Amino acid sequence: MPLFPPIEPYASGMLDVGDDQSVYWECCGNPHGQPALYLHGGPGGGIGTGARRYFDPKKYCVVLFDQRGCGRSRPSAADPLTDLSVNTTQHLIADIEELRELHEVQAWTVLGTSWGSTLGLAYAQAHPERVNGLVLAAVTTTSAREVQWITEDVGRLFPREWERFTGAVPERLRTGRLIDAYATMLNEPDPSVREHAAREWCLWEDAHVSLTPGGHRPHPRYQDPDFRYLFARLVTHYWSNAAFLPDGQLSQDIATLNGIPGTMIHGRYDISGPLDTAWRLHQRWETSELRVIDDAGHGGTETFTNAVVDALDSTALTSGTC
Repeated sequence: MPLFPPIEPYASGMLDVGDDQSVYWECCGNPHGQPALYLHGGPGGGIGTGARRYFDPKKYCVVLFDQRGCGRSRPSAADPLTDLSVNTTQHLIADIEELRELHEVQAWTVLGTSWGSTLGLAYAQAHPERVNGLVLAAVTTTSAREVQWITEDVGRLFPREWERFTGAVPERLRTGRLIDAYATMLNEPDPSVREHAAREWCLWEDAHVSLTPGGHRPHPRYQDPDFRYLFARLVTHYWSNAAFLPDGQLSQDIATLNGIPGTMIHGRYDISGPLDTAWRLHQRWETSELRVIDDAGHGGTETFTNAVVDALDSTALTSGTC
């Protein structure tokens, strides 16, 4: 199924979630439809207007929100003084619960893309009674193994780009992990060091998205220096801490989701998050389905987006209010 036509929210607002943090939220679709939640990627990607189009506006009432530190949520991680110690997976799970209570939702269908799939799995495992279906696209669990792959090991496939990526790190920070070095650089007092690190990080992000021939173009959002810094800072914050979860927890505890229907959609050419992560989850999540999209990388193709829309259409229930 193709994406639905563009739609505007029928309600939006800011929710004070404590810790001097306010998250932006919006509701789209049918106010009396099946409740759904959208979790964006990144971390730090924020919600765009395109995310609304995955959901049938006649069937779904969907809540979308900018996770802490990004988009229209405040304070912004683009400000180097913004405290990230109150920006963890546990904080985001608590924010989701506050949003659920605000909108008087008993249980909802959750769509998570990329990093949003990690957050969706973490939320569902923490509150399985609040999830009646999961759709996960470009599946990740942000384990230490996955972080090492995407920041170091995959450099074997992109040696020129990886040499530039590693070469941007000063000698004094080259004794440990690259992810830790970049997290340090992005929090240096010198703004020129922060900007250089953000630019190099985002160049690397664009380098390894897909092996699809001609299937990827540089993302225009990285041209904005504020977004570059915000995005790089939040990604390295979460990745250097393996999503603030016990390493491997999401895979080890996946059987707790048995009974919750789930669809995982993954591109065969996804070099950023290789297919084996979704495959291993599928083996132990008995009520899951894995759809491999042969012409896609980390999303980005019409076939991929159509598969997400189709999965949501199949997951839609006939009742429920938002």
